[in-house]
Amino acid sequence: MYYLSIGDKVIYPNQGIGIVEDIQKQELYGVESRVCRVRIVSNDTLVLIPYSSIEEMGIRKLVSEEKVEKIYDFMKNGIIDVSKNWKGRHKEHEDLMKTGSLRDLACVLKSLYYLNLTKPLSFREKKMMEKAKGLLVSEISEVSEETREEVEEKVFRNLSICFKDITPRMDS
Repeated sequence: MYYLSIGDKVIYPNQGIGIVEDIQKQELYGVESRVCRVRIVSNDTLVLIPYSSIEEMGIRKLVSEEKVEKIYDFMKNGIIDVSKNWKGRHKEHEDLMKTGSLRDLACVLKSLYYLNLTKPLSFREKKMMEKAKGLLVSEISEVSEETREEVEEKVFRNLSICFKDITPRMDS
């Protein structure tokens, strides 16, 4: 079980970085329990989370700098398996996005980046690629203390290394 403190930065799956503003006891449905107040940084939304549900919801602390390096290595090495079936691929990507795992976000971004090299992405896939990139870049930027622009440049440089032998489509 995670132990959170006021001021901790956490990842709220599919929403991004949040800051624990308060942990208090509240009565929910007639039962007194601890509730964590988390402010989502990207849109200034306040979310109340039962403390007992934190792990179940996929809320976690930010990754370490060592993990960031592993993510960069993952992005520049090897080809990723991309399903040809749009519906299956979209569902798989949605499920990965919901985990909140930095590696899963990198997997979605890598897959869609590769796909974009070979064929035009659908509107939904473009939006998902942007969201995966944004969530990935914001966490890495926070952990590494680099600007979002520097991190984004590193991410795409590593993806370019991974897919250097792929001939991009002419209209990309």
